[in-house]
Amino acid sequence: MPAEDAIFEKGLPANIDAERFVLGSVLIDEEVFLQIGGLIDPEDFSLEKHRRIFLRMADLHDRGEKIDRVTLANELIKHGQLESVDGLGYLVSLDDGLPQLSNLDSYIRIVKSKSLLRRIILTSQRAIDRAISGDEEPENILARAGDDLLKLGESQAGKGLSTPAQIIDEYEGGLNAFLDPSKRIQGVSTGFLKYDEKTGGMRPGELIIIAARPAMGKTALALNIAHHVAVKLQKPTAVFSLEMSKESLLTRLLCASARVDSQRFRAGFLNQHERRQLQVAAAELVEAPLFIDDSAGTNIMDIHTKLRRVKAERGLGLVIVDYLQLMSSRGRFESRVQEVSAFSRGLKLMAKELETPIIALSQLSRAPETRQGDHRPQLSDLRESGSIEQDADVVSFIFREEVYKPDRADLKGLAEMIISKQRSGPTGKINLVFLHSLTKFENRMGDIDEEAPPDE
Repeated sequence: MPAEDAIFEKGLPANIDAERFVLGSVLIDEEVFLQIGGLIDPEDFSLEKHRRIFLRMADLHDRGEKIDRVTLANELIKHGQLESVDGLGYLVSLDDGLPQLSNLDSYIRIVKSKSLLRRIILTSQRAIDRAISGDEEPENILARAGDDLLKLGESQAGKGLSTPAQIIDEYEGGLNAFLDPSKRIQGVSTGFLKYDEKTGGMRPGELIIIAARPAMGKTALALNIAHHVAVKLQKPTAVFSLEMSKESLLTRLLCASARVDSQRFRAGFLNQHERRQLQVAAAELVEAPLFIDDSAGTNIMDIHTKLRRVKAERGLGLVIVDYLQLMSSRGRFESRVQEVSAFSRGLKLMAKELETPIIALSQLSRAPETRQGDHRPQLSDLRESGSIEQDADVVSFIFREEVYKPDRADLKGLAEMIISKQRSGPTGKINLVFLHSLTKFENRMGDIDEEAPPDE
């Protein structure tokens, strides 16, 4: 069956004349290939022979050679493809009936729109095939379908190059607002003053890694930030916990907010004042735009699907993933390092696409415990992947020396957040206070920041 007949037999959208006219316009004026080559991909053509002709035109253009019927036919012969595109006669016919070269933009739009329709159909068909076979969980099929359709949308919405004039013109408020620091986009506050001073807050699109050894308080710090953003700032915040149940997380949030001893809460020994404080804290949390997910085996695609829904309905101020090394994947990787690298890269791309900061908690290797003298973590201690450091915009470590020196009463409650990497700001140490009974970090006022120790 001829290729054209196969296209229509399958019922796939296509406009063969528009494809012919796009290719024929290049044979009339080879200069237009610059315009076409920047807007159309080979896969946008419905016919294989049109894809081959387009690719051979691209080869000639890349070598700086003239594009006409003779050179194009010769290039196809070199690749053994002239007969597969129906010979020289078809090349000659490409511009037959070409209405006007000035309509080229319209022809390109038609080719692109038909291409997008075909991709939507094929993507949907793959989802239907997976649903019919029943080899996967329905939730996985739905998540994959949503992700595939999202990628199609992203491929159509790609931004081009911008001049400084265009960037300023598109900036809300124009040049004066762009030059006014008070009107520039500010990051989301964490609630920790010294940290916000050093980083300018958590900016949209940033991947922020908070890493520590077990029992240092990674989850506690993340929940403190989540509470501040959701309750104090009223910005929608999503927390994905792969380690703790949503009930346990809510208990921590309540006790920290109400300043009630978590052990007394679990044991049920509460006085009237503490109960009243918990009721106030619970009322605040109920009204806050806070979303908690404790699904086991969560992967990048699941998180992406759920966040798109929240962003569409409520907006999105912050995302927290606890923690990186517990995430699962659907694909196969040669090593655990490659798998964790895929997680960190996926979270960075997600932060950029959703235009929201993402905090990902991470485990550290045992290196800080075996290190003699100073047990403070370093970038090289990030567990199972060097790409975590590369993908992250900010890498911070939690360090509590009291964990290593329990006999030192003067160290009790002292904590540090060490910023060891920041793309757009300084590194350094932020002094904090850790309240054991509340599993809560707080600002320690009056201390002077010190430079973070260099990575060895």
